[in-house]
Amino acid sequence: MLAIVGFILLPVCVFGIFILHGGSMEPIIHAAPFELGMIGGAAVAAFLISNDGHTIKHALKDLKKVVSGSKFKKQDYQDLLCLLFSLVKLARAKGPSAVEGHIERPAESAAFQAYPRILADKLAVSLICDYMRMMTMNQNDPHQVEAILEAELEKVHEENMHVAHAFQGMADALPALGIVAAVLGIIKTMGSINEPPSVLGAMIGGALVGTFLGVFLAYGIVGPIAARLNGVYQEEAMFYQTIKSVLVAHLHNQAPQISVETGRKALPSGVMPSFADIETAMGQVKVL
Repeated sequence: MLAIVGFILLPVCVFGIFILHGGSMEPIIHAAPFELGMIGGAAVAAFLISNDGHTIKHALKDLKKVVSGSKFKKQDYQDLLCLLFSLVKLARAKGPSAVEGHIERPAESAAFQAYPRILADKLAVSLICDYMRMMTMNQNDPHQVEAILEAELEKVHEENMHVAHAFQGMADALPALGIVAAVLGIIKTMGSINEPPSVLGAMIGGALVGTFLGVFLAYGIVGPIAARLNGVYQEEAMFYQTIKSVLVAHLHNQAPQISVETGRKALPSGVMPSFADIETAMGQVKVL
């Protein structure tokens, strides 16, 4: 919602104050379609050249996150902690082999079915099942498991960050592309040097619209999109880091409640449920 407000406020402030200050929108309106086509087309072309197909597809898919934010909400973090609590409690009480039925067929597991939004996230389910499976295979060295898990999380995060970097690269290029459009406009103007000053002024003004649009798009739209996606990816990474924190604490032979508290404390403040909320939620978790 805040992103929508920002996108509305941006042109209102820029163009509205320009008009109130006595500026005329006519030169901008006249030149903008041509300049936008030149600058925008060049920016898209550069985006396609500098990124692979996976990143481009990922970028188009994740644009909605600029408005919607992270796919995980506060309740999802609480549900994740409750799911992990039920699994590590079962493993602690009956041994690692007791969770095999849940991690081998999570879609049929009562533990996972209780939290459908977690079950719908393939990466979260994969992390939980793969690393709890390691425990059933007697891979119980917490340091080694932590290192493997951290390496996988870093890989996933880096892949996501490619999208934010791609948009930031476009933002960095836009001012220069605006200058290119302006220079071409000046070249066109120089070809009409014999025209009267009123005509030359209009042509120069149109050329400068290219510089304006390049800077405006870079710092007003594409740059903020890159920054927003960067923040969203950082927040989503914390969701998966929670899985690591709880499982590693469990491997260090911490009690299930302590393992969950370790994961809770690592959460961002805006989505971290209170200790009392988690205690109440864990008290309602069905015994597996």
